Amino acid sequence: MTFSAKDVADLRQKTGAGMMECKKALTESNGSVEKAAELLRQKGIVAAAKKADKIAMEGIVVSKISDDKKAGVIIELNTQTDFVAKNERFIELSKKVLDTAVKNKTKSAEELLNIKIDGTTVADLIKAEIATIGENIQLRRVDLYDVDKGVVGSYIHPVGNKIGVLVKLTSTTDGNTSELEVLAKNIAMHVAASQPQPEYIDKSSIPAETIENEKRIELGKEDLAKKPKEIAEKIVQGRLDKILAQRCLLEQPFIKDPGLTIDKLISEKGKQLNSEIRVAGFIRYNIGETVDKSQEKEIAAV
Repeated sequence: MTFSAKDVADLRQKTGAGMMECKKALTESNGSVEKAAELLRQKGIVAAAKKADKIAMEGIVVSKISDDKKAGVIIELNTQTDFVAKNERFIELSKKVLDTAVKNKTKSAEELLNIKIDGTTVADLIKAEIATIGENIQLRRVDLYDVDKGVVGSYIHPVGNKIGVLVKLTSTTDGNTSELEVLAKNIAMHVAASQPQPEYIDKSSIPAETIENEKRIELGKEDLAKKPKEIAEKIVQGRLDKILAQRCLLEQPFIKDPGLTIDKLISEKGKQLNSEIRVAGFIRYNIGETVDKSQEKEIAAV
């Protein structure tokens, strides 16, 4: 018996299940929407679909570096409660997804969700775990760094795996991988722990509009209102240099040795290894930071 696109749409509206699951269920039920809905319920797909409407703000950040240290992936896998985030099934799921991301050098969550693990897409694997574990699970973010000469390093804060950092270092020589790996991990640890958090590598990477916005804010402060324009400009420039320096990774004092800036730390290591080393990129994940906080009330109702 055949079924129409409207039947599929009606079943999706009724159950919240995905299009492919609805088509398969309609085929098995000879086109009956009611029987197809029962089939989906029996398979736990409806329950999974309903759970997938819930906000997932807890979870873990995990990362993995390739054996040659030339590539690394960081992912944020979310669920609704910290209890489930510590569940062995959830942790095992994160490992499978992470291994797949590293193997395929995946650059986005959308790309990763469509890759297959033993014949099953990551999206379907997650959906199956939603039905089993009983909470919504979302693959929120994925980032990949890779490098020709240099290393990729990472650091995951061990308390709950809630904060993670990926760092990309380039080098003019392609030796001393172990030394560079330690340096990359130390910088990643700094990014994870430093306050204020670095947003840029150095001042040259700060967008012009950000600089202009900060300048406008400083110029508008009351203590400068009665000062001559030339003097106010000089004062603002000094404040601006300090404000922006705090937001630049290379100018921050190294958390393990405040007497060294990150720039100096890298420079000294470069001299030791007879190589020019630079930070080509860094990214910091903090669990739930990309979730719309206005949705928190929905979580309480779960």
